[in-house]
Amino acid sequence: MTDTRVVASVRNAHKRFGDVTALDDVSFDIEENRIYGLLGRNGAGKTTIMQILTGQSWADSGTVEVFGHSPYENAGTLSNVCFIKESQRYPDDFRVKHVLTAAARLLPRWDNDFAELLLDDFDLPTSRKVKKLSRGMTSALGVIIGLASRAPLTFFDEPYLGLDAASRQMFYDRLLEDYAENPRTVILSTHLIDEVSDLIEHVVLIDRGTVVLDDETDNLRGRTVSVSGPATRVDEFTTGHGVVHREKLGSLARATITGHISELERSRARSLGLELEPVSLQQLVVSSTTNKKETVA
Repeated sequence: MTDTRVVASVRNAHKRFGDVTALDDVSFDIEENRIYGLLGRNGAGKTTIMQILTGQSWADSGTVEVFGHSPYENAGTLSNVCFIKESQRYPDDFRVKHVLTAAARLLPRWDNDFAELLLDDFDLPTSRKVKKLSRGMTSALGVIIGLASRAPLTFFDEPYLGLDAASRQMFYDRLLEDYAENPRTVILSTHLIDEVSDLIEHVVLIDRGTVVLDDETDNLRGRTVSVSGPATRVDEFTTGHGVVHREKLGSLARATITGHISELERSRARSLGLELEPVSLQQLVVSSTTNKKETVA
């Protein structure tokens, strides 16, 4: 069995902007040929991490490597990286075809046939000036570049928010189809967690500049449950479990807990009159990044 290759590594990274700590001792690895979800609330530090990994910024301390080298001012390393973001800017006089021509020159693994297919999918006119595109068309342009780049490390920082539901589903379908035929590492940063939960293989969850979850998606689904019922019995049952969130409404309570729940424990929960329910990835993210671990309704 061969070892999985690490394509990007962040170790003890710190980053400040004036009085604001954007990253606080952040460490994680990105492995090849996986689809990652880089998740977290607004201002959590996700974009800062992606900017550092793509050479647009640097860590104040700690180490960051992409394909074994520092990405900052490293053209050789960055030729293997594609970063697409929602607020992508292009020269004012560029038409869509000019953007695609530039992408083909800058991205060594560019697939023009795939780009043409995607242009048809999203009905994007190549002769139109980019500044005249609607928000949805601008998002489609970013998605096309990110997919057709076939870069070994591709970042999507919510560029698909401007797409309608049908177009977003087309993006997800094309991503999965092409990923199966042309494996590479893809990092999705998004608030549409329920939509992408079936795509994501590994979650890195950032909250206030720190990593609070770094695990396989299947592991997170399998060891996170919601326990609800009388508050005193919820407290009794959850003792000894990791409680990531708890909320109370009168005499009732609901807690989100992590850790394996055995059949014996499930039977005990039923005997206590408690309900155990699976927690979606989005619910887990919300529970893990709520300011207070306990809320009172």
